[in-house]
Amino acid sequence: MAKAEVERVETPELEHSHRREDIDRRLSRPMQKSYLRDAIFGAIDGAVTTFAVVSGVSGAGLSPKIVIILGLANLVGDGFSMAAGNFLGARAENQEADRLRSVEQKHIQVCPEGEREEIRQILLRQGYQGKLLDATVDHITADEERWVNLMMQHEYGVAGSKTAAFPAAVVTFLSFCVIGFLPLFPFVGEWLFGVGGSPFVLSSLLTAAAFFGVGAVKSKFVEQHWLWSATETLLVGSVAAGLAYLCGYLLSGIADV
Repeated sequence: MAKAEVERVETPELEHSHRREDIDRRLSRPMQKSYLRDAIFGAIDGAVTTFAVVSGVSGAGLSPKIVIILGLANLVGDGFSMAAGNFLGARAENQEADRLRSVEQKHIQVCPEGEREEIRQILLRQGYQGKLLDATVDHITADEERWVNLMMQHEYGVAGSKTAAFPAAVVTFLSFCVIGFLPLFPFVGEWLFGVGGSPFVLSSLLTAAAFFGVGAVKSKFVEQHWLWSATETLLVGSVAAGLAYLCGYLLSGIADV
């Protein structure tokens, strides 16, 4: 009897190893906050708002120097505003988490049996039953920090790690300014070096490339294909720029008054 051939199935490449020593090494590392999200959204906002200024001023037919002045003012002012909002928002989330942690610690001290019952019901909803349920409740409530962390996660939906507010704000500001400067670059180049050509056309191309690139990177943080994410960001940015240009064009007569 001929031996049946066994089809060979290739194991897909995974993001990390599952060997015991590799798992232990990975879990032993301290958690590191990623600031890529702050960079992506700061860059998108910088490109959109700065090119909107460029489009509006160009649509009004004003001097390129006005584009530079308003564009740089937007970079500094709006960039700082977005960074400050990110900073204050992150601090507010951290302060709220501290308040909720204090509440849970007080409840554990004042009404431990009530808090144990909350842990029991959380575990029941996860499928724990019988002796395993009792043993797990005992294990969790034997350590107050472990107890509070579980309550924070399941009762309030608050993660254990905090957001570093100041680094997040700095990353937001820098990405806003770096990407947001691209629409201004052709105008600054013409002003400083007398480069010929149409600065608005070059600005449009650079901004479109920035929209597309930032949108592609943004897809790492959402359940969306990179090409659609890039195209979506490009379309949104183009609509914002088009509206700004149209407003500038329709109101161009005011500049002559």
